[in-house]
Order: sequence, then structure tokens, then C-alpha cells
Amino acid sequence: MIKKTNKNKNSLSFLEKADKDTSKYKAKPGLSVGVVREISKQKKEPKWMLDKRLKAYELFKNEPLPNWGPDLSHLNLDEIIYFVRPGMEEKTSWEDVPEEIKKTFDRLGIPEAEKKALSGVGAQYDNDIIYHNLQDSLRKQGVVFENMDTAVRKYPELVKKHFMTNCVPISDHKFVMLHAAVWSGGTFIYIPKGVTVELPLQAYFRMNAESGGQFEHTLIIVDEGADVQYIEGCSAPRYSKNSLHAGCVEIFVAKGARMRYFSIENWSKNTYNLNTKRALVEKNGTMEWISGNLGSGITMLYPCSILRGDGARCENLGIAVAGNGQNQDIGAKAIHVASNTTSIIKSKSISLGGGRAVYRGLVKIAGNAKNCKASVVCDGLLLDEKSSCSTIPAMDIYNNEVEAVHEARVGKIGDEEIFYLMSRGLSEERAVQLVVAGFVEPIVKSLPLEYALELNRLIELEMENSVV
Repeated sequence: MIKKTNKNKNSLSFLEKADKDTSKYKAKPGLSVGVVREISKQKKEPKWMLDKRLKAYELFKNEPLPNWGPDLSHLNLDEIIYFVRPGMEEKTSWEDVPEEIKKTFDRLGIPEAEKKALSGVGAQYDNDIIYHNLQDSLRKQGVVFENMDTAVRKYPELVKKHFMTNCVPISDHKFVMLHAAVWSGGTFIYIPKGVTVELPLQAYFRMNAESGGQFEHTLIIVDEGADVQYIEGCSAPRYSKNSLHAGCVEIFVAKGARMRYFSIENWSKNTYNLNTKRALVEKNGTMEWISGNLGSGITMLYPCSILRGDGARCENLGIAVAGNGQNQDIGAKAIHVASNTTSIIKSKSISLGGGRAVYRGLVKIAGNAKNCKASVVCDGLLLDEKSSCSTIPAMDIYNNEVEAVHEARVGKIGDEEIFYLMSRGLSEERAVQLVVAGFVEPIVKSLPLEYALELNRLIELEMENSVV
């Protein structure tokens, strides 16, 4: 029999205990017009952003919780603290970051990542970016890698044109409405025409406050013929009260451009991870999502690519691990608006200790989108009798000149495989870990090396002492 244990505390992306509260401002629990206005005031935002926040708040108040997925009835939005500011200003030198916060990110590997010559690094603590740096060579080429709050002031026209307009409009769903009202921090990236960023840009988001909410906004614009990779990591400590993560990612991939977006989300089990990620892909552009989801009690996350230019392409590779008390409701969406577009979705899930993993996806091909290709493959691995795995696909196809396939498989670890490995001297626990590693390998190998190693280690930690 397999059971899940909470051995994650040694992981780079998980801290068992919260770090010392260093906040200089913490709103009272609950959301009101006053909180929305205070966020905008402290961020020194232009009037158009405040107006967008207030409009989103009015929409949010009248919108019910979604009832088509995991049970959200235990999420009390009146208990969430929507704005917490750490007690420091943004720095460009790691040595200038206060010791308490520095220790947190030292353990998460942020300085180490920069030592390995990433193109740029950003670190967010609660609702503020506390560290940001970009290689001078990229800055000279016109690459912009900024704190989202700063970008609103430094690049107002560019931000206003793209921020929650036609990619993720503020009316999209309840948690997008909430995000638009209270968003804080995040990343803004602009890659000029024809520029290739060889090494990844990276951001790490740490939610530290009890009953806290994190609502970072990531806005990435990849201009014609440009190429960039971006890595995002997330973590939070464990508390007895629920926390909420409702971030938003908007990506604009221009003609002939390529974007690779990597994400490892390892929130604690008291966290509701209700994130929204979407990309608009123009002619001959390429969008790639590679993601790992672990940790949170409930996850609802469905990265979406809208292929609206002829020849546009997207690929979505995802891994989810659902352990005791966890519901990983994940998937992907590909919307084919233009002809000759291609989408590939590969999803793998692991369920153990009574966890529930669900693939929920959508492929939509418009009536005028001819010669499109869509492929969806979902694999689930069950490690015990009390866990579950489901596939809820949807394919809305409105013309006949397309190729669309869907495959779904669910299986258990075979006794013969385990017996063979144990006959070679391995313990049963290690044998199970190796089988799981082989199951996820096709997706893990798509990650940059250090992140592939981290994700493998996180999965191994989930499996420790799982055999009784």
C-alpha cells in the first residue's frame, strides 16, 4: 500500500515554517473599495489603473464562485489578507537585501541561480518585488525585465495597451476579477524585434503571510522574430489557515517569435492555487508551456494558447502530483482561430495517499480554421487503491479539414516491474521512485537542467516513506 508523507521540508521550493514577519504594511482581512484604493495609492498608480481595479472589484462582488470543478466552499474570501508589503524597497544588489528576507531566498536558491549566469532574476516576497537584476548586455539590446509595478509607471503606453485587455479581460471569471482588483507585483518583460535571449530569465514568488493572498501579474511581450525563455517558481509556508494564490500570466507572441514558459508551483497544502495563464500567438509564432504542479490543497490551472495567426503553434507539457488531501485539477486549452495551426498537449499525473488528479482541457477549432492539427495525450498513474485520476476533455471542432486526436490512459505500477527492480537490490520504495521517474521523464527532460533536477527531487520527496 502507498501513502503520502510530508517530507518536502528539505526541498529548495518548500519551507515548513514561515519566516519572520518583516512586513511594513498589512491590510485587514477581507476586500473592500478602501483596500483596492489603498493598493493603488501605495503603488502610486495612474488613474486608468485605479479605474480598472475599481471596475473589476464591482464585477467580482456580483460573480458567484465557480461550481463546475473542485469544491471551493471552504475558501472564505473574507479571511484573506489581500495586501502585505515587506519592510524594504526593491534592490538590484543581493547584498543590499535585508538579512531575514535574504535567508529565505538563499534557501530557495535565488542567488545561486544568478551565479549560474541567468539572463535576469526577480524575487517577490508577499506583494512586493524585493530584488531585480538584468544582464547589461541584454539591457543594451533593448530588453526590458522589470517589476510589474515599476513598468506601469515607466512604460505606461505599452502596459496600458496590453494589460488585461484582449488576452485576459477583467470580466473573464471570478478570480480574474479578483486579481484585476488587487494585483500586486509580478514581472514585465519586453523582447524587441529579432532579439534572442540565450539564457533564461527567472522570477520567484514567495507568499509568507498567514491567511495571505498573492496576486502577482506577469506580462510578457515577445516582438517579431524574438526568442526568450522564462522560468517562474512559487512557494509558501504551511499554516493552519487557508491562503490564496490567484496570479495572472499574459503572453503576447508576435509574428515568427518563440516563447518558452517554465513553471514549478509548490505551494503548501493550505493554499488554493487558482491561477490564470494565457497567450495570444500570431502568424508562425510558437508558444511552449512546461509546468509542474505540486503541494497546494486545490489547484485549478489551465494554461491557454489562442492561435490567431496562420501557422501558429503551441505545446503544453504538464505534470501534477496529488497526495493526501490534494485535488490537482489541471489541464490545457488550445484555441485554433487561424488556419494551418498546430497544438500539442501532453499531461501526466500521479495520485497517491488518496489524492485526486483531474485533467480538464479544451481544444477548439473555429469553422474558418482549416488544415489544423491537434493532439492531446493524458496519462495518469495511480499508486494506491484510494487515489483517483480522471480525464475531462472537450473538443469543439467546427470544420472537417483538420486532424484531431485524443488519448487517455490510467494505470497502476505493476507488481512485475517492482519485483524486477527489487531483484536487482533496490528497496521497494526506491523501486517505486524509479518507476515514477520513468513515467514523468518525457516531460521533465524539457526543463532546464537545474529545474529538472529540482522537480525530480520534489517528486521523490513526495514518495519518501510511501511504501508500508
